Amino acid sequence: MPKVIVGMSGGVDSSVTAHLLKQAGMEVEGLSFILWEARNRDNFTTCCSLDAVNGASRTAEVMGIKHSAVDVRDEFIEKVIEPFVEAYTKGFTPNPCILCNKYIKFPFLLKEAEKRGAEYIATGHYAIVERSRQLSAVSYQHGREKIFLKKGIDPKKDQSYVLYVLKQTELNRLLLPLGEYKKEDVRGIARKLRLDAAERPESQEICFIEDKNYFKFIEKLSPIAGKPGPVIDKQGKVLGTHRGVYCYTIGQRKGLGISSPEPYYVIKIDILNNTIYVGSQKDAKIGEIFVDDLNWIINPESNLFKATVKVRSMMQDKPASVEIMNHKVRVVFDEPQWAPAPGQSAVFYDGDKVIGGGIIGNMN
Repeated sequence: MPKVIVGMSGGVDSSVTAHLLKQAGMEVEGLSFILWEARNRDNFTTCCSLDAVNGASRTAEVMGIKHSAVDVRDEFIEKVIEPFVEAYTKGFTPNPCILCNKYIKFPFLLKEAEKRGAEYIATGHYAIVERSRQLSAVSYQHGREKIFLKKGIDPKKDQSYVLYVLKQTELNRLLLPLGEYKKEDVRGIARKLRLDAAERPESQEICFIEDKNYFKFIEKLSPIAGKPGPVIDKQGKVLGTHRGVYCYTIGQRKGLGISSPEPYYVIKIDILNNTIYVGSQKDAKIGEIFVDDLNWIINPESNLFKATVKVRSMMQDKPASVEIMNHKVRVVFDEPQWAPAPGQSAVFYDGDKVIGGGIIGNMN
């Protein structure tokens, strides 16, 4: 009987993942991570707490599977919290879920799997891991079995975007049973099992900030962040004063404090001069971006190829030309796209397969 370590957060997705794998005849063991606690810093209260771990433990008990927790708070602070705060103070818009997947969740799941003699790891992500020898238009390595990361079948829940940082070695051990399910079906399974997590609401985007006030969170950890500065239009006219560059992201409309007949959007963040630039909706559309800190799940043989590219987790991937230039990539969209934000990830797709991705660079 193969053994699998399931990352359990106490939510409905990871709970149903554990159930499906047990139902498939695997020896399942649940593992939770203690990431960030209120007592650690400045009395923050967060959902990455012992309450979530205890919830996962109760679910595991109901299912009749083992469960344990691993304390990774120091690593989470170093690899996720601190880079998150630093990025915002530099005018970038980071994605902490991707940092967590890259440095915490999957490395530690594999580490614990080795300790516990488990062949596989699993999470509740909505994506698909598939092995195939077939080649596609991107021209994969010939004659070698590749492991593909594909979009989940539920377009509203597909999470392949946040998994582009995975390596072939991680994908080789990874099971993602929810990729073949829609969210409503997963909740239906949880209800039939009478799991406490069945009606739990969707987890918030930034899990370690429970009250969603990440401006306050950043100010607490970086007192220099809240330095006011000018808000300027494309013609150089000062329209107002911003609260600090960390409060803004490319494409933002609300919270600018500017009154005008036509809405303004953030089109540029100048960290050196502590200035926010605003423009029209058309000005916020970008036709070309550069991407670095790359990870390739599939190695393209050509330095120039066509793909679809997603620049935000909730946006659709759009057609573009991708050109590999040494250690970075130039992406030219067929049509300008809405507000690609430096610090976010751009992920490249060949149909429903993830080719790879990286971090959008500063476009100033």
